[in-house]
Amino acid sequence: MTFWAYMVRCADDSYYTGHTDDLERRIGQHNLGEVAGYTQTRRPVELMWSQDFPSRQEALAAEFQVKSWSRRKKEALSRGDWADLHDAAIPPRERALRLRSGRTEEEEGAAPPSGVDASRPPPVRAERSRSTLADPTPPPVIILVRPQLGENIGKAARAMLNFGLVEMRLVSPRDGWPNPSAGPAASGADIVLQNAKVYDSVAAATADCAQVFATTVRKRGVTKPVMTPEQAATEIHAAPGRSAILFGPERSGLETDDVAVARTIITVPINPEFGSLNLAQAVILVAYEWSKGLTAERELSQPSINPIMPPAPQEELDGMIGQLDTMLMGAGFFYPPDKIQTTRRTLRTLLTKPGWSSQEIRTMRGVLSSLAGKKPRA
Repeated sequence: MTFWAYMVRCADDSYYTGHTDDLERRIGQHNLGEVAGYTQTRRPVELMWSQDFPSRQEALAAEFQVKSWSRRKKEALSRGDWADLHDAAIPPRERALRLRSGRTEEEEGAAPPSGVDASRPPPVRAERSRSTLADPTPPPVIILVRPQLGENIGKAARAMLNFGLVEMRLVSPRDGWPNPSAGPAASGADIVLQNAKVYDSVAAATADCAQVFATTVRKRGVTKPVMTPEQAATEIHAAPGRSAILFGPERSGLETDDVAVARTIITVPINPEFGSLNLAQAVILVAYEWSKGLTAERELSQPSINPIMPPAPQEELDGMIGQLDTMLMGAGFFYPPDKIQTTRRTLRTLLTKPGWSSQEIRTMRGVLSSLAGKKPRA
């Protein structure tokens, strides 16, 4: 079965990204207002880009990736402008360094994959765009072995989706599946729960995986390589084929027979006097480390950071210190007289430590003027 990730432009010139197993039908539903949510009040929509995938998980991962992109990157993708897409993916700091060093995008070799006509928008089923949207290896599969509580399964799904993992497998869940307690705990990560698959054994759940990792402390009688989550993430990104990560039941963890199926053990340095992680915490540790290794094209979105204001010129700082000095002198602060210079030096040292910006100095001088007795503004 084929699945699609797609992007449409709405009537208000905004973009919407989604995934489906029937592209033509889905676009028709958007234009008829049958898809509740964002596009329902922004019709008509126009298909700008689409790409086919062999699994829903890969299509969903591509949807999340494109959804997090800036408008510039989305427009470059819809035009098939690989040079602009490449340039837009460069972090601002790195771009500034390149400009200062005289390096150009031509020198960086920005170009579409071979066989691509970059002058035309990507057609549906455009195999060429696969290389810009996917890591060389698929995301790892998260396998919960004999999980006990539906709430913990839901929390694990939430942890997975936070870091771009969407494929969950369950081995003999104690209370069966589906579990009504999982949904509320997932807090919106329904796609993970809806596509979760159930298996009777660890061997069956890992049969299609080239690498299997077990999250546990070292078991007696089992001699295997031991890695941290960070080291395991590096292995997953570097090795070909699909990887699986096993997590044991909440109460006891993985049994020795479960660990025997794995090739590598994942463990974390932890307080020896209290080594208890709940299931979702363990999943999020591993998922986060995996997400750190994503390529620039698939990296997760970061919160916006306000630029730090530059330090104020020394003249402005001296003016504020002088204003404060005058006010303190008038208030009789400097006493006894033989300590005036020492006190002034201490105040200057104190006031030059923070690295005031011009705005901060203006604010502080306004405070001082107010304290000096100026009339408040009408």
